[in-house]
Amino acid sequence: MADERDGRDRTEHERLGYGTGRMSRHEADTGSGRLPRGEVNTGSGRISRGDTGSGRLRGMDTGGRSESIDRIFQLHEDELAASRKLKQTKPATGYISREEREWADGQAASQSDDQEARYHPIQPRGERRIGCMGGIMYAVFVMCLSIILASLAWMAASDALALNKEEFTATVVLPESIFTTETVEVKDADGNVTGMKRVSHADMEYISSTLHQAGLIQYPWLFEMYCKVAHADEKVRAGEYKLQSTYDYRALVQNLRTNTGGAVTVNVTFTEGMTMQEMFIRLERQGVSSYENLMKAAAGYHFNYDFLGNNEEEEQDKIEVDTLTEEEIHDRALRLEGFLFPDTYNFYVNMQASSAINKFLEQFNNHLQNSLQPALEESPLSLQQVVTVASMIEKEAADDEERAAIASVIYNRILADMNLGIDATILYVHPDHEGAPTAEMLEEKSPYNTRLNRGLPPTPICNPGLQSLLAALKPAETDYFYYALDTETGRHRFFVTAEEFLAFVSTQNY
Repeated sequence: MADERDGRDRTEHERLGYGTGRMSRHEADTGSGRLPRGEVNTGSGRISRGDTGSGRLRGMDTGGRSESIDRIFQLHEDELAASRKLKQTKPATGYISREEREWADGQAASQSDDQEARYHPIQPRGERRIGCMGGIMYAVFVMCLSIILASLAWMAASDALALNKEEFTATVVLPESIFTTETVEVKDADGNVTGMKRVSHADMEYISSTLHQAGLIQYPWLFEMYCKVAHADEKVRAGEYKLQSTYDYRALVQNLRTNTGGAVTVNVTFTEGMTMQEMFIRLERQGVSSYENLMKAAAGYHFNYDFLGNNEEEEQDKIEVDTLTEEEIHDRALRLEGFLFPDTYNFYVNMQASSAINKFLEQFNNHLQNSLQPALEESPLSLQQVVTVASMIEKEAADDEERAAIASVIYNRILADMNLGIDATILYVHPDHEGAPTAEMLEEKSPYNTRLNRGLPPTPICNPGLQSLLAALKPAETDYFYYALDTETGRHRFFVTAEEFLAFVSTQNY
């Protein structure tokens, strides 16, 4: 039985090629992927069912076939190593088989318990980290810049709108010297030139600096920008102003004008018989305007009153006033003598000279229209002659009752072709002299010496009041040719003949 079984085994072994060193061509084929029944496919070749994985086969020939089988096993081991390496480098994303997951868990268990030593996804590159930080820094820069700009805008708005300012009052003086005047064309809506006008421009840098020093504004450059947009240099005027710290830029400009409540004012009284120069000196002493500016305005400014006899030639000539000498300015300014009506006026301190003068002329025009015009229309004299006569009456009369009588003496002597012989006209060209004229003055060759020249002097010799103007228009009807002061009564005595006059004068101690 045993022999029979051993025989069968040997027969089977021989059939399989064990111990004989022979395999059929079909059996040696490793590329077909098919094995005879009972054999195991390893993926790298064919081995018999009896293979134990040790690389040795029972009864196999140890020749060239053994070397081939060893190579097959070596390839198998290389494939396993490559598989393990693939598992180690395979990323954490995507599909992972159960075997791979189990192998990875085993590897993780053998590693340190430190979390940072375990497997993590691939970190972003350094360039990306730097880009993120740059974005954060840019955002912070934009935010800081926005805050700075917002703060500057708030400070500018607070100054322009006078927000949250301490309340106080400051006095600001704008002198005439910071203003310049130019003549510009006046155009209608169609662009056609309709005339000329004088425009005054202020030095806004001086004004902004003055307001800053007074604590009324914080940013002079911002105020100058506002003034440029608002054309404030043409609106402000010279003067002394009391301004509140709560005024915004617009209110400051509005209150830097002489017709507003911000300007400091003074009341100045001018008595009848004052000359133009005496009036201007008083205005300068009261701080209204300088004597020089007043004289220049009197010489060249165009005052729009018909009684001054303005013409286009005078309008053009006024532009060159600054080039005239002091004597020439004085001679031209005499056109206003007699028309500066004496009264009490309210002036702004450091106001524009032409505006101050205009107050006198406006008052004269009011009296002319309301009181003098009807009588002037009936008089054979011109307004200039009437005012000149009135100025002599003003200088000579002791009171209102004498005015009409003195006017009659003047007219009677003119009609009789006699010299007027009024000493007040001689003294007009000597404003600093006090008392009666000297012998030299009486012999002086001057157009105002009425002892040597017949007729009226070339201009009024003072600024008369209303009563003297009315007396010049309505003189008394008398035969008087002479009058003399009675030192005892302080009034004048009137005479028809020279003998009566001289007899009385001999009794007076002049």
